[in-house]
Amino acid sequence: VQLVESGGGLVQPGGSLRLSCVASGFSFSSYSMSWVRQAPGKGLEWVSSIIIAGDTYYGDSVKGRFTISRDNAKNTLYLQMNNLNPDDTAVYYCAKREVGDPFPDFGTRNPRGQGTQVIVSS
Repeated sequence: VQLVESGGGLVQPGGSLRLSCVASGFSFSSYSMSWVRQAPGKGLEWVSSIIIAGDTYYGDSVKGRFTISRDNAKNTLYLQMNNLNPDDTAVYYCAKREVGDPFPDFGTRNPRGQGTQVIVSS
């Protein structure tokens, strides 16, 4: 299993970013996927999940601002982040759901990629 996140960067409050996660080594279209994040000095926080059928779920802190999506033909997971604020500063990781994981808030205990850094600052 390999997950490679990208798309992070420095953005001003109110700005937008689109994160990507390219998956390989497993049948991407057959798994639910999630985004999790880790802010400086804090533990991992579940952000959003998308199931095989495309239904989506969001944490309260990002609901209405973030949109998760997937392109199974490209084995890629996305996270569109709008109206960013400093509390969104974190390293963002994607994860695949494993047997026995909770739902929909899975991913904090799963193997992850190297992550992509998002910094929201003026």
